Amino acid sequence: MKITFPLLAATAALIILPACSSEFVPEERVNPETGQITRTGQVAVPGGNVFYEISNPDADGTPLLLIHGGPGGTSCGFGLMDNEILDRPVIRYDQLETGRSDRPGLRDQWNIEHSVTEIDAIRNTLGLDAVHLMGWSWGGAVAAEYVLEGAQEGIGGVVLAGPLLSTPVWVEDANYLLSTMPGNLQETIRQYEAIEDYDHPDYVAATDSFYARFMTPLGTQPVPECEMGSGNTEVYNTMWGPTEFTATGTLLNYDRRDRLDEIDVPVMIVSGEFDEARPVTMEMFASMMPEAHVEVIPGAGHGAPVERPAMVAGLVSAFLADVESR
Repeated sequence: MKITFPLLAATAALIILPACSSEFVPEERVNPETGQITRTGQVAVPGGNVFYEISNPDADGTPLLLIHGGPGGTSCGFGLMDNEILDRPVIRYDQLETGRSDRPGLRDQWNIEHSVTEIDAIRNTLGLDAVHLMGWSWGGAVAAEYVLEGAQEGIGGVVLAGPLLSTPVWVEDANYLLSTMPGNLQETIRQYEAIEDYDHPDYVAATDSFYARFMTPLGTQPVPECEMGSGNTEVYNTMWGPTEFTATGTLLNYDRRDRLDEIDVPVMIVSGEFDEARPVTMEMFASMMPEAHVEVIPGAGHGAPVERPAMVAGLVSAFLADVESR
């Protein structure tokens, strides 16, 4: 769930930056090789402004809105799919308090309800009467919550990439995967978690080994978009907790298993073969929804959209085309 970019899973990779709205300048870029247009801007949401970027803004297809992971991650990793989905506008945005969006420090808004209001604000400002959603990791929770609690009118297909849909299940999966690692690494992780020393070099090395196995086993390429802003560790620690194995934050009791049957739009769940959001768990979630299926990315981990962006984008494009043809 801890998606940071470039996809470094360690909490230390999230550097807290000041609010950026005072320095933000909207722009339009044109790729000289492909002619592809990219526009950036800001949308006012409760508490501040959020940064957004639109690729292919003049394309004819129903727009796709991308929701990043974290909490406290950024949307920049989606940039690897910019050249892969060309038949529709593709919009990514940084949630309030992270990336290139404002950081007002309003802790009472660090919750999933506020994340839902951000989507409403983006849709209203950009005129997204009809839209598809793609949520990655924590963003999958936001997408699911939006379908359950937000303005469902106009929502076409929903893509959930390694989604958080139940904290208890997420922790169970993390601990199962931990049990498959060498005994010395398990012992090191348990030892330092017991004394809550999450910064000890031995603990960091052991958790890095976990992430290498289950986050990005295929590796990633550089993400140029990620040079512009970074994530927010404080948001992650407050909402989730110190590690993937230890949930102590405000999402501790988050669980939507009892309501997945209410998600009555077409859903595609994407999971890496070695994803910490395990494929077997994703199949269980899909079985609880009226119209959902799972696609597994061979060899990939939780970072499948940055490990295999072309493959993920191809699946997304095919799924959305199928939804639109009905």
